[in-house]
Amino acid sequence: MAGLYIHIPFCKKACHYCNFHFSTSDKNRQAVLKSICLELEMRAQELQSMPVASIYFGGGTPSMLNDDELGAIFQVIEANYQVLPSAEITLEANPDDLSLKKITQLAVTPINRLSIGVQSFFEADLKLMNRAHTAKEALESLKIAQTYFDNITIDLLYGMPKMSNVRWEENLQIAFDLKLNHLSCYALTVEPKTPLAHFIKTAQHPPLKDAVAAQHFQTLVNATAKAGFTHYEVCSFGKPGYFSKHNSSYWLGKPYLGVGPSAHSFDGKKRSWNVSNNKQYINTIAKNELPLTSELLTPENRFNEYIMTGLRTIWGVSLKRIEEEFGLGVQTSLLNNAHGYLASKTLKIENAHLKMTPKGQFLSDGIASDLFIV
Repeated sequence: MAGLYIHIPFCKKACHYCNFHFSTSDKNRQAVLKSICLELEMRAQELQSMPVASIYFGGGTPSMLNDDELGAIFQVIEANYQVLPSAEITLEANPDDLSLKKITQLAVTPINRLSIGVQSFFEADLKLMNRAHTAKEALESLKIAQTYFDNITIDLLYGMPKMSNVRWEENLQIAFDLKLNHLSCYALTVEPKTPLAHFIKTAQHPPLKDAVAAQHFQTLVNATAKAGFTHYEVCSFGKPGYFSKHNSSYWLGKPYLGVGPSAHSFDGKKRSWNVSNNKQYINTIAKNELPLTSELLTPENRFNEYIMTGLRTIWGVSLKRIEEEFGLGVQTSLLNNAHGYLASKTLKIENAHLKMTPKGQFLSDGIASDLFIV
């Protein structure tokens, strides 16, 4: 089984922290969407033998698409791909797009899961991030959406400048009171060449503090556990039956096809990525060529990828799989390199799987990189 990712590179405005590929201009919108449909047709043979278990519309802001635009994409998918009846089909949405009319329109499409970019329920945070929606719109859109969709996740950010632990606790409590079944929570990071990076460099905003993010993370872990969520990936918290199928398949190393400007693909042995430029994307597709660059992953690449993604999850890294795919010597080397972390109880071995302990979760990426083959 495989996943299908579709990148919709349009936004109403630029969030100050975002470094994803997007455009705030609608100039080439129809040409990009037509090219996405053409790319879906051109690449259908890549998943010919694999049923599609999940479809994810990411961005950008996919909720900007109207009925006809979404319908055209689904028409191409249905004609060219074997989508399982049980497939999870997610649309990323911004609260300001989710009027009652919009939600009722989405409810009659194949979409069965919404990922809503709330980020915070407090106006000060939303203004700092230059979000397009208000705190009121966040609450109202969620209440309407829950009438039509059972499977909803929201994004929340922590570690923001001037965000106290009390405010972070209040953010979480609002989410719990809404009886949501899934949360995706991320520490705010300063990406190069973003407005946030400029504001911090010029002292318009205070610098981010790792200690604050670590405190917020611990608050998050404790609060979600008490509220009945399973912390199944470093940034992901779900009630039973509501884990993200699409994201889980990525973390478990299953193949996925990415379509649209900047989208990435993975088939188990090779990784590819589309050009991050809308005009170049359109022009290349028009020539009946794929706008991508690809690389064949070396055994070292595949090992490092598995360590990075596996340690982020509750499933961990299978020592048996390491031995079978990479050899007993690599498994022995991994355990030797992990010895210090096992001794400090930031890693553990459980049922022949190497896993993060709660003590190590916030440091998972750094620990994983120390275990890489370089």
